[in-house]
Amino acid sequence: MKHRIVVLGAGYAGGIAAGRLAKRLHRDDVDITLVNADPEFVERVRMHQLASGQGLRSRPLREMFAGTGVQVRTAWVEGLDVDRKTVDLGGENGPETLTYDTLVYALGSTIADYGVPGVAEYAFNVASKQAALRLRARLSELSQGATVLVVGGGLTGIEAATEIAEARPDLEVSIAARGGVGDWLSEKAQDHLRGAFDRLGITVREQVEVTGVEAHGVTTSAGTIPAQMTVWTAGFAVHTIAAATTLDLSGTGRIMVDATQRSVSHPDVYAIGDAAHAAGVGGKTLRMGCATASPMAWLAADALAARLTGRKVPDAPIGYNTQCISLGRRDGILQRVTPMDEPTSTVLTGRAAARMKELICAGAAWSVRNPTLMVPSRRRHLVSTDAALTVAG
Repeated sequence: MKHRIVVLGAGYAGGIAAGRLAKRLHRDDVDITLVNADPEFVERVRMHQLASGQGLRSRPLREMFAGTGVQVRTAWVEGLDVDRKTVDLGGENGPETLTYDTLVYALGSTIADYGVPGVAEYAFNVASKQAALRLRARLSELSQGATVLVVGGGLTGIEAATEIAEARPDLEVSIAARGGVGDWLSEKAQDHLRGAFDRLGITVREQVEVTGVEAHGVTTSAGTIPAQMTVWTAGFAVHTIAAATTLDLSGTGRIMVDATQRSVSHPDVYAIGDAAHAAGVGGKTLRMGCATASPMAWLAADALAARLTGRKVPDAPIGYNTQCISLGRRDGILQRVTPMDEPTSTVLTGRAAARMKELICAGAAWSVRNPTLMVPSRRRHLVSTDAALTVAG
């Protein structure tokens, strides 16, 4: 009997993990099923581009995984029972239940509203393709001089604000943050960021606590900020599927994993990407984002394959290298960071940084189809039926 591996979610983490497992394990011994609600691979790091009106390349998942041995199932997850090892799916063909021997959970995240009233009703976001398309449609309706407020001063907020301002210079764009905007960057990077905001005419509002979102703006502890469109980028939260299971979770709902991305409570479950609460270099919890999703996928796939084939299990901690920020299509920042995600004095800015960011984004999508990168791939047989079923070690 083949070992059944089900991967939930085909973003950067899930897509890479599925493809890498197919490169590591012999097809005679495993069935790998990749479940995703969208039939196409969604480049989440480009959602601000999609929202601003740009077209993105179509990447059908079945075409991407054709010939790999990975079975793509277009469906959404309705329920998960990690004790019975079943996944309940919904889709165009009706309800279905999959049974697995090993599960790779990569369902990602959505926006976090932190209990702020009005976010769901009135704010737009770029957390998914559908959300980005809704923002795009609303943006096309705005007339000259309309006001757009981006709430959140992190990477997503900065990229959304600059992309919108560049695409629609006729709009009045501002960005508001509870703390500082980009204040974790080095001094050189912050200076360049301020210059980009000035060049694009973006108003920066710092130390602003948004307490509510309304149809025509937001309320704060200091008053109201009028806006004909509010874009919410203040943070991300995991989907609630895992919360309804017996998996051990962090306080924020992420699945607790060990040094190999394996659930600490259920050894037949691996969690990767935004859904996983994992420690990186120095024991620091890895933040959500593409920068951690890909290495999590590499580690989990290699660890699972090693356990199944009786080889040494890798467990080296994941570290950071660079933070990449696009500031529209012709400007950007590449901030070199330490393995613990602390900024260094090394920064690349301007057009060169924009080109490098584009190469990195393209490379991230390429790595989903080519998940072993420069590492030689060899499909190995499982060591035994017992090992395949228990995945011990």
